[in-house]
Formats: sequence, C-alpha cells, structure tokens
Amino acid sequence: CRSPMAQAELARLLPDRSVESAGLDALVGAPADPLAMAVAAEHGLDISMHRARQLSWAMCLQADLILAMEQHQIEELNARFPAVRGKAFLIGHYGNFEVPDPYRGPVASFEQAWGEISTGAEDWAARIARF
Repeated sequence: CRSPMAQAELARLLPDRSVESAGLDALVGAPADPLAMAVAAEHGLDISMHRARQLSWAMCLQADLILAMEQHQIEELNARFPAVRGKAFLIGHYGNFEVPDPYRGPVASFEQAWGEISTGAEDWAARIARF
C-alpha cells in the first residue's frame, strides 16, 4: 500500500534519480491496493502498473538509501540484510514519524498515509537533491 505511493512520489520529486519499490513480505506480482491507487491518482500519480516484488540482497547492496515506513521494518532489514546498516531510515526520519499501514482500512487511512508519505518524501528529496 505505502511503498508504491512513496516510490511514485519520490520519483516525481527526483526525476533524475532511480527510485524503486520492494517489500520485506511482498505479495510478489500483486498490484497496488485499489485505495492506494485512488489516493495516488488524486495527487496526480499513476501507480496502476505497480507490481509487488520482494526485497533482495542484491537490491540492498545496490541501493544508496533505503526508506522504510516503520521502525520495526528497519530492524527487520538490519536482521535480514546486515549490509543496510547505515543506509536504512524511516521515510519520516526528519519529522520523527512512522507511517502506519492503511491496508484493509478505510480510505481515510490511505489519505493519512499519503500525507505522511508526501511529507517524508519532500523532506528526503530536498536533502538528496543537494548531492
């Protein structure tokens, strides 16, 4: 639900950078949640072509930065892929917040997640663009 929205927003904010989406426990091949697609579309993003994929060791090694939605995800990343230590952060790192999973919740949960994702993406994009 969250990762496709974050990927699309970061790609929009950082068009000259490679931004990818993957999950720790992704339903490989599944499309984005319909409510996530609708909320993203309200903000000018089309995530209808998104297909879930599992995060791999190779992806972790290639990535310069890995953004997670919740602290427990960073802990899981560090446990599964020790190479991510020092490059895995919360998307809400600069605002000191997590983005709760809206899955199976009402549209309001997806809208709240979008607001937090958007804020976090803007914070990160401003810093990344300087490099």
